[in-house]
Amino acid sequence: MQHSQHQSSSAKMPWWRLSLFGIGCTLGTGFFLGTSIAIQKSGYAILLLLLLAAIGTYFVLQALAKLTAMQPAKGSFRTYAQLAFGRWAGFGSGWLYWSSEMLILGSSLMALGLFSQLWFPSIPLWMFAAGYAVLGMIVIFFGIKVLEATQSVLAIVKLAALIMFIIIGAVVAFGLLQGTNPAISYEQLTQRFFSSGVMGIWKAFIYAFYAFAGIEVMGLMAAELEHPEEASKAGGVMLATTIVLYLAAIALVLLWVPLDRLPASESPFISALRYGGMPIIVNIFNGVLIIAGFSSVAASLYAVTIVLVTLAEDGDAPRRLSDQEGKRDFPLSALGVTCAGTIVSIVLAYFIPKRIFEHITTAGGLVLMYTWASVVLSYLKLITLNWWGKMQAIIALLLIGLAVVGTVWDKSSRPGLFVSLLFVAVIGGVTLIMHQRWKREEAH
Repeated sequence: MQHSQHQSSSAKMPWWRLSLFGIGCTLGTGFFLGTSIAIQKSGYAILLLLLLAAIGTYFVLQALAKLTAMQPAKGSFRTYAQLAFGRWAGFGSGWLYWSSEMLILGSSLMALGLFSQLWFPSIPLWMFAAGYAVLGMIVIFFGIKVLEATQSVLAIVKLAALIMFIIIGAVVAFGLLQGTNPAISYEQLTQRFFSSGVMGIWKAFIYAFYAFAGIEVMGLMAAELEHPEEASKAGGVMLATTIVLYLAAIALVLLWVPLDRLPASESPFISALRYGGMPIIVNIFNGVLIIAGFSSVAASLYAVTIVLVTLAEDGDAPRRLSDQEGKRDFPLSALGVTCAGTIVSIVLAYFIPKRIFEHITTAGGLVLMYTWASVVLSYLKLITLNWWGKMQAIIALLLIGLAVVGTVWDKSSRPGLFVSLLFVAVIGGVTLIMHQRWKREEAH
């Protein structure tokens, strides 16, 4: 395959740098902001959901790592879908991922604008969104090395902020600071753990998975590894680090702040710091939310551009999108399409009624789960597995399936599920038409 032999102009990276890159991609608004919705729906059981989502994510990451070790490919999950099931699967999964990520970009950029308006309320939202989009495109324009360096620096800032929050939370939750008392005791936390009921927990499951969104970008970057067989170690270290920090930070929020003081519309960390009367640290954390959002945007811009290039290399998008100019990491034509898609995404986010756009964004998040499921299915098809390997794959598919089906019972998520299925139907229809065309071409 053409793109599996691709050698990037950047130097190959050691496994620990891929771990840091993965933390940069994953530790984003899905965790810092999205967990507030999960807390609202599931209450204290969010801790159990995060643990289950981490197990599912770990098995998906292991599948992706083993596929990378087998054949490092720039197209990652879409290349493996193509190897496993044929050209139609590579075409369908590539375009499905590309279109969903482009839609999610608009909402991420708008969220960044809202965070920034806390400091500069008079600047219009679209100006912030456009500014962050331009910054993201500049990072991508300068290639993989600059993206990796940017993500690594931002990952360290986000990790430091989360550790700082955990220290503050521990001081407050364990009553070590004079005049501060935890909202509930550890005993009360365990007693009320399942107070939201099975349905509340099930509806929130998808948001726990969203906290790990970004691992597929790590898979795309894994082709740059010095030793591709170390992708598994890089993924394991990245996930172990994030889940320990996630559980510690959220547990401290729940011990510190009463549930009714954690609105779904605000980051639980901002709510906790505001509840604790710490305005200076609220501002610091607002900066962290901007950093988290921006690093997610940069990772998405990288992912959609790489997927577009590999689609073009396989003849599933206009060939000129894969034309390399000199030693550039990305063809300028592919960057141009990403830029145009981002503009459309911002315009949609700005002009479409908020509720409709939220449904589109939820749909984009669900399509991400379908992409993860395709990774596991490719893994089952391409790699000879022992009983434990097969078991891991089945558990991952069951957990993802449970999270997706949970949106059926949730009034706010259900329209997003239907939009995601519409996405699948439309791109499935186009894939079928292309499949017939390829068969006719082969016949001639």
